[in-house]
This record gives sequence, C-alpha cells and structure tokens, in this order.
Amino acid sequence: MHSIGSYIETSIPGFKADFLDSCLSANVLTFGTYTLKSGRQSPYFFNAGSFHDADLLSAIATAYAHTIISFLTDNPGIPRPDVIFGPAYKGIPLACCTLLELRRIDRARWGKVKYSFNRKEKKDHGEGGGIVGAGLRDMTVLVIDDVITAGTAMRETIEIVRQEGGRVVGFIVAVDRMEKMPSANDDDGVPRPSAMGQIRKEYGVPTASIVTLDDLIELLRKKGDDKDMERLKDYRSRYLASD
Repeated sequence: MHSIGSYIETSIPGFKADFLDSCLSANVLTFGTYTLKSGRQSPYFFNAGSFHDADLLSAIATAYAHTIISFLTDNPGIPRPDVIFGPAYKGIPLACCTLLELRRIDRARWGKVKYSFNRKEKKDHGEGGGIVGAGLRDMTVLVIDDVITAGTAMRETIEIVRQEGGRVVGFIVAVDRMEKMPSANDDDGVPRPSAMGQIRKEYGVPTASIVTLDDLIELLRKKGDDKDMERLKDYRSRYLASD
C-alpha cells in the first residue's frame, strides 16, 4: 500500500497524514458497506479497537496529543485539564497512551496530569466505586473517545464526570462523521445537528476531532479512488449535519 503522504497536500499537518496512513495500513479505516447501530448503511468504518500493536498505538497517541495541543491553543479560555478521561472500554487505552505522548512532548506541562476511566459496573468491594485512576472531584476533565454517532455515550460520560464532582472542559474524538443525529424516519430530509453539535449546544462543552469526513473524502480524491469518494460524498449529502 502506498503512503498517503504523496496524496495529501502539504498543508495537512504531518500527524494527520501519519494517522490516516496508519488507519489504512492496519485496516482501522475501511471502505465498503457497513450497518451502523443507527441502522444507516455507511460506506466506511472506523474501528479504534484495531490499534492493538505498539506502532499503531504510538500513531494514534501522537494524533490525539497534537489534536489536544491545537485544541487548547485555539481555545485559550479552556484550562489545561487536570485529568484525561477515557470512557470504557475503547477510551481506556486511548487516554493512557495519549497522556504518555503529551508528557513526552512537554513534560513540564503534562507530567502531573492524571488519567482515569469508568467501570461499566460499580464495584461494591475492594476500593469500590465506579472510577478507576484519578478521582474527579473538583477536577477539569478532557474526554477522549473514538467516534460519536448518536451521542448517547457522550452524554453518559458527561453525566458520570458530573456525578463524580468533575467538570468536562472538552471532548476529543478520532473521527467526526459530520452526520446528523438519527431519527425514527431517518430519510425525512429534515436538518438536524450532529451528536457533537448537540452536545456543544446542550452542555456548552467544546469538541474537536483528529480528522473529519471531509478529510476522508479529500484523502480518496488524492488517491484517485473515485468510486469510494463518490460513495462518501453521497453519504455526506444525505446525512450532513446542520451545524
């Protein structure tokens, strides 16, 4: 497989190009026909669970870390987080490896930042509770997850942090699908916001992503993969969010 470096314009940050290269080479990002939980037929699929060797973990950690640094630079009113939080289950290794990469980049700034994650079921023995790692009371929390579609997990995570006494100051995902939230009649043509847009509106929590659906379309255009590019463009046209 060719490196995508020759397909992506030099204006794209290197960490994004490396991230997409890793996604393709490891089949983390694939193109075809996939049924989502919402029932939609998606022409692409992203599976962060496939980042399961050290090189791939390094690639995704680097991408998250640089996205976080850019996110905080672009939003100077957001405090540096006290805790990086990874929702169970896929968010757990993402939070850990990203925090290590942030420390590697800037130990003075990130060396004392903590991480934590939630249990799916609270323990009633041992240390007990529903949180593993750093406690969240009075902490500013940055959440890392893979992909958000309906927003249910996003809301649950924000509520978990609130119940533990923390405050979510940002939500970072790997891929922003840019699609409107599902409805009972999903082909109704009615404009609706994306899950991330709705969360921003409801909770006032800013969000960011490593890449977007637009980036994937541009990737396919640069590769000359017209068939898959047109399928993604059709999907975007059909389900594009209003935000």
